[in-house]
Amino acid sequence: MKHIFCSVTNDITYDRRMQRICGSLAKADYEVTLVGRKRKNSKPLTIQNFNTHRLNCFFEAGKLFYLEYNLRLFFYLLSQKVHLFYAVDLDTILPNYLVSKWKRKPCVYDAHEYFSETPEVIRRPFTQKVWEILAYFCIPKMDYCITVGSGLAEIMGKRYGVAFNVVRNVPFSRSKERRQYAKRTSPTILLYQGMLNEGRGLEAMIEAMKGIGQAELWLVGEGDLLEELRNLVKQKELEHKVKFLGFVLPNELQNITLQADIGLNLLENKGWSYYYSLANKAFDYVQAHLPSIHINFPEYEKLNQEYEVFCLIDNLEKQSIQNAIHRLLKDQSYYNELRNNCRKAALKWCWEKEEKRLLDGINRLFSEE
Repeated sequence: MKHIFCSVTNDITYDRRMQRICGSLAKADYEVTLVGRKRKNSKPLTIQNFNTHRLNCFFEAGKLFYLEYNLRLFFYLLSQKVHLFYAVDLDTILPNYLVSKWKRKPCVYDAHEYFSETPEVIRRPFTQKVWEILAYFCIPKMDYCITVGSGLAEIMGKRYGVAFNVVRNVPFSRSKERRQYAKRTSPTILLYQGMLNEGRGLEAMIEAMKGIGQAELWLVGEGDLLEELRNLVKQKELEHKVKFLGFVLPNELQNITLQADIGLNLLENKGWSYYYSLANKAFDYVQAHLPSIHINFPEYEKLNQEYEVFCLIDNLEKQSIQNAIHRLLKDQSYYNELRNNCRKAALKWCWEKEEKRLLDGINRLFSEE
């Protein structure tokens, strides 16, 4: 049996995309191992149909973490019997590339984002330069490249001179589910799920809550801005309206999403990675038949042309966000139209259909050996 090793730098407990990918590869009769990091507060891993391995690191963040993790990953992969290497984002690409060349096995690069164009990297020119050098060195030599949307596929393909195939980060179909909670009339639940990091429009969401009546903003996730956002909430005296739920397991997140009334995804235009993004939360909202508000970036506009499921706004001004929320709350026919469109789109934008693209590419690599 062919053995595929997939590598990420995060805690794989919460990585739903990689759990889907590895699960699909395992169902296709590959032996799969998902490699991630183990943190001090990591929860026990749930039983899956694939293997898992977590690397212990002394450093938690920053340059020393990436250096340590890549060294540990290099020696771990070197010690394993691997038939295909699967690197997720630039922060795992180098050890996968080097060991794949040593073992003469194919290597896949899966860009979940345009790593060197994320806000955290752009504002540090030297760090961005280092990642770009790494990208130019490794990406053109990959045997197969994947990313999450057509915009990123086009721009990275031109930049690195290699074709990127699109495998969207969509959830499993939940068309057979029924809403598990009665629709609330008060308070209205506004939901953001994802990392609490720079460029996510989180400050603007919190600011906008001042002008929204009987409503709560639920922030599901953690990140670099957590304490800063907590302080902002206190400063604005919004403790009764903004709830920090932290990281939750995938099945818990599904239940939380079903309780919400409006989803939020308000990325700032801070680099190509965000401008051409196609966030998994957008599809999570659709699967829950949940109308959601997004910035009018290209990928969301394209999806809305197929099925109008999003309320798109042009900027992160407080008034724009409040107007969109009020429209969804007060215009019941518009809200119901978006919900009905979500039901239709959910049947098409699901992992059961998307995984075929992934498996076609992986199967082709093995057939060419």
